[in-house]
Amino acid sequence: MRNYPTIDDIREAQERLKPHVRHTPLLRADKIEKAVGCQLYLKPETLQITGAFKIRGALNKALSLSREEIANGIIATSSGNHAQGLAYAARMLGVKAILVLPVTTPKIKIENTKALGAEAILFDGDTAARWKRVYEIAEENSYAAVHAFEDPIVMAGQGTIGCEILQDLDDVHTVIVPVGGGGLISGIATAIKETKPSVRVIGAEPALTPKYFHSRINKERTTLPLKNTIADGLRISVPGQNPYPIIEKYVDEIVLVEDEHIIAGMRALAKDAKLIAEPAASIGIGALLAGSIHVKPDEKVCAVLSGGNWDLSDLAEIYN
Repeated sequence: MRNYPTIDDIREAQERLKPHVRHTPLLRADKIEKAVGCQLYLKPETLQITGAFKIRGALNKALSLSREEIANGIIATSSGNHAQGLAYAARMLGVKAILVLPVTTPKIKIENTKALGAEAILFDGDTAARWKRVYEIAEENSYAAVHAFEDPIVMAGQGTIGCEILQDLDDVHTVIVPVGGGGLISGIATAIKETKPSVRVIGAEPALTPKYFHSRINKERTTLPLKNTIADGLRISVPGQNPYPIIEKYVDEIVLVEDEHIIAGMRALAKDAKLIAEPAASIGIGALLAGSIHVKPDEKVCAVLSGGNWDLSDLAEIYN
């Protein structure tokens, strides 16, 4: 099986998902534009059914599996949004979902996952350790494992965002995408570069977890110590094995964003665009506010807001 999605895979995913997910709108961020110096459009996956883009990839994978393959259940690990997407897919298909969540997962994401009928198992370990545990449980119980960013069918589901951006703004110049495991930007970059290569694709990564940034410098996948960042959804210490070569092929630039600028992005989205976005989703706006991405006044820039699942009590502290 191929370890990367093709444009045909992404278009097939778009047809498969059309009855089940929202084609989220592009919103002009007029007030934020004045601060960042470009024509800014927001792609708010915060308005997606589960509050994040992850439902696209999780559901695309679940729908591609046979009833026999998913009969006993589906399993994955996630910091929360992939968990909710997979839980939703399992409920829709009438099968069991088991999610291994890091102990640092925000409470609201745990509650949302359980509310969708999934079994949540909290696990104290890094991403590699959690996936090792997932595959052990999957083998013991004949569950289907759905990787959040290594699976090309999951990447293809995420890539449908890129197709929607080009449909709604065919003269877009630049697309900014959050970078965690790499599945989201791999799918979006494939969709965009295989359709309109002139569009610039930029990855925004937390300065505290700069695994793709340093891997590009080192010209190989580089593991870094895992540090805490407010952008919990992007907190991974090593680039994905399958996303890495896709990102190297299609992503024009990777920029690092400090937590303080991520928070500034959250505040700007709430105040000026009336959108509640979690830190991981706000990183692209943070990068623009920090001046980390060079833009021109007539440049049409689309920032992907990957999700909006965050605890309101934490948000209150940030917004105050």
